[in-house]
Amino acid sequence: MSNFWSTLAKRTEPYVPGEQMDKQDIIKLNTNENPYPPSPNVIDAIKHELDQKLNLYPSPTADQLKRDIATYYNLSQDNIFVGNGSDEVLAFSFMAFFEPGKAIRFPAISYSFYPVYAKLFQISYEEVPLNRDFTLPVEAFFQSEGGVIFPNPNAPTSIYLDLKGVTEILENNPNQVVVIDEAYIDFASKSAASLIHQYDNALIVQTMSKSRSLAGLRIGFAMGNPDLIEALTRIKDSFNSYTLDRLAIAGAEAAVKDTDYFTATIEKVIHTREWVVTEMKKRGFYVLPSQANFIFASHYHRTAEEVYTKLKQNDVLVRHFKKPGIDNYLRITIGTDEDMEVFFRKLDTIMNS
Repeated sequence: MSNFWSTLAKRTEPYVPGEQMDKQDIIKLNTNENPYPPSPNVIDAIKHELDQKLNLYPSPTADQLKRDIATYYNLSQDNIFVGNGSDEVLAFSFMAFFEPGKAIRFPAISYSFYPVYAKLFQISYEEVPLNRDFTLPVEAFFQSEGGVIFPNPNAPTSIYLDLKGVTEILENNPNQVVVIDEAYIDFASKSAASLIHQYDNALIVQTMSKSRSLAGLRIGFAMGNPDLIEALTRIKDSFNSYTLDRLAIAGAEAAVKDTDYFTATIEKVIHTREWVVTEMKKRGFYVLPSQANFIFASHYHRTAEEVYTKLKQNDVLVRHFKKPGIDNYLRITIGTDEDMEVFFRKLDTIMNS
């Protein structure tokens, strides 16, 4: 470590993203991107914006985008916060709602950015072990000292907690913020956004990277009561007032409005997911019940690390986490039908070798 580093830089343990290989013909099933392009309306909106005023700053408030999101979820504009990807929104949430010295809780098997943020902002935390079937032990999140954050569906397990469980966690943390990270919610049963008017402590964080195919634009947003949104805005404006650029705003507005394309894309991914689950089980894999755009699977006789390594050698990337409790599982993003057919051909070669 450099002598010039601050104590903040020294204590930070950065998040490790999925592999990116600069190689053609890779079947990339490791970062949970949408296999389909964004709505054609998104491309048109960005092209139109390119002809406008890139020499001028974008709107620091992105009011039209907030209104579009609010309309989609039957909320008000003052219930919406937008940021540069959901990771940034989550970071702002740690700063806005969690206090040093008061331990927050999140699942022990969960999004690995949570402990990174906790250490960065000096937030103490308790990792709550999952049940043996990888479901969330709802009561273990009750009466948290500093607050709660969890993904729903959970990542990397893909398991969805129904709104009854979410409601119980909210009701049993009346004086603390509960952040529900819904990065994959559009592939699941129902968002907790419907609970915002009932629970002032509910903050719902979503992204347009997955279901709306905009991972390259970096758009995230939060939904909550106006008091929570104001806190996020105070943090943002103390950090960077212009978090979303003009092209991202234009593309996001078009994506939210094109509900027909959005619905059709989601249905295709879910249909492929169910087929993939069936095919994986035929090949001797145990697959957790997924409500995401990926599956979490373990083979009864082959180690996950072996299968991961051999798939990589055959130009197929999946995600393997070397973490106790899940080190024999693979997280596999759902691609197009054609992607998954190639995946199965190469998997069969590996399994039969």
